[in-house]
Amino acid sequence: MKNRMKTSEKETPPLVRIRDLKTWFPVKRGLFSRTKDYVRAVDGITLAIYPGETVGLVGESGCGKTTLGRTLLGLESAHSGEMFFDGIALHAIRAKAMTPLRQRIQVIFQDPLSSLNSRMTIMDIVTEGLVRFKKISTSKADHARRLLDEVGLPPDAMHRFPHEFSGGQRQRINIARAISLRPEFIVCDEAVSALDVSVQAQVLNLLMTLQERHQLSYLFISHDLSVVSNIADRIAVMYLGRIVESGTTADIIGNPLHPYTKALISAVPVPGNNTGNNTGRRMRLQGEIPSASAPPAGCRFHPRCPEATAVCREKPPERTVTEGREIWCHLYGASDG
Repeated sequence: MKNRMKTSEKETPPLVRIRDLKTWFPVKRGLFSRTKDYVRAVDGITLAIYPGETVGLVGESGCGKTTLGRTLLGLESAHSGEMFFDGIALHAIRAKAMTPLRQRIQVIFQDPLSSLNSRMTIMDIVTEGLVRFKKISTSKADHARRLLDEVGLPPDAMHRFPHEFSGGQRQRINIARAISLRPEFIVCDEAVSALDVSVQAQVLNLLMTLQERHQLSYLFISHDLSVVSNIADRIAVMYLGRIVESGTTADIIGNPLHPYTKALISAVPVPGNNTGNNTGRRMRLQGEIPSASAPPAGCRFHPRCPEATAVCREKPPERTVTEGREIWCHLYGASDG
């Protein structure tokens, strides 16, 4: 598990700050395709990411993790709320104004093959951003050679095409492209989920090495807590468009408080223990994640929560600060901390 001391909140402002962000998609029905409802993919997220920090965003498929990342990247439009990058209000700028920021904000997608242009050589792929922003100081080959060396690929790889590489190698190429412009912030959207376990470890080590070398900040999106625990400094647990618990990786993994977090932790495999993590017993959630277009009243997790009470069905939980982390759960009361 990653364990590093971070610059305190009082010393350095966050590089990325999100306030009450909502990304809703209209549901149109009828002859005139009028908006009847919204899919509330992201529904009131507040989050901060500090320079040089990795924040892991975890939750089941369909909880809104990827939509949050795409909204930060400007690939989806926010319905309301605020997003700031280094003090720049991302929610208030036009699409064209995002272009210069592409040098500072990058992304690594889940599928390493589909995110690479099959008709381009690796040299052209990893230097594409450098060419676009006129950052080529010597030759494309020199820059490509340097970038490939940083991600552990041989120089002759630059003359080949994406289909000639393994999944892990293709993801290294994606990483080389992402760091080519020396960004400050990278969204890693399920960046290792398509890879074998042994290759996952190698790519995670590479990401951490590059982070130390270039002082990168990551939003690491994944459904796999065991992967996130190896790279994240802090973890935010997301359920049906909202964060339900956040804190340091050690706190979240070692002492989960929210019932949903406990269920996710219990499902993490432990060598020699086929029942799950920590307690030795698996918490099995009943039912499926509800529709984001018609979320349950009260606490959104209450239809599946083994500890739900009457108030959970009636009133949304407020933010509580307890035991060094934020939590949204009626079991822990409310606090202004």
